[in-house]
Amino acid sequence: MMSLKTTAASVLALALALAPLPALAVGGKGTAYANSLLKLNLQAVGIPSIADNTATGPATVLCVALHTADPGAGGTQSTNEAAYPGYARLSVPRTTAGWVVTGASANPANNLTFNAATSGTETENWFSIAVPTLGSTCTGALVIMYRGSITPALTVTGGVSPQLTTGTVINEQ
Repeated sequence: MMSLKTTAASVLALALALAPLPALAVGGKGTAYANSLLKLNLQAVGIPSIADNTATGPATVLCVALHTADPGAGGTQSTNEAAYPGYARLSVPRTTAGWVVTGASANPANNLTFNAATSGTETENWFSIAVPTLGSTCTGALVIMYRGSITPALTVTGGVSPQLTTGTVINEQ
């Protein structure tokens, strides 16, 4: 014979087992919004009722950097940045002349060719894209908008100009 305490515990356990689980909202951006967001960030095309590009001095270029290792989600363009002799970040137009946006992905409109190394050897494994803090100057610890790994890695030696091709993909997930 079951005791009252055992029966109550069994009823409670059954009630908890049958209770609905709390709903979890998991998802991402819609494709059209992801496309609009890429166009806003990379081509300076506004999103009606959400974002515009009418700031006093909106960025007209984006800064592209190379990195020897992942700069990290909280890193800047200075984090693990390439340091081979001759290296400099690239300034890429923030327009359709600089970037091609299709769906939730974007690519450089042209190959992005960095300065040739004057000496030494270095391997570039990551790239990043940032907005210049002032005008079109691509120097300093700029906040990274997008970053990605480079596969295969770029081995840079004296006389070699590393290049990100038009096949480089930036995703808005």
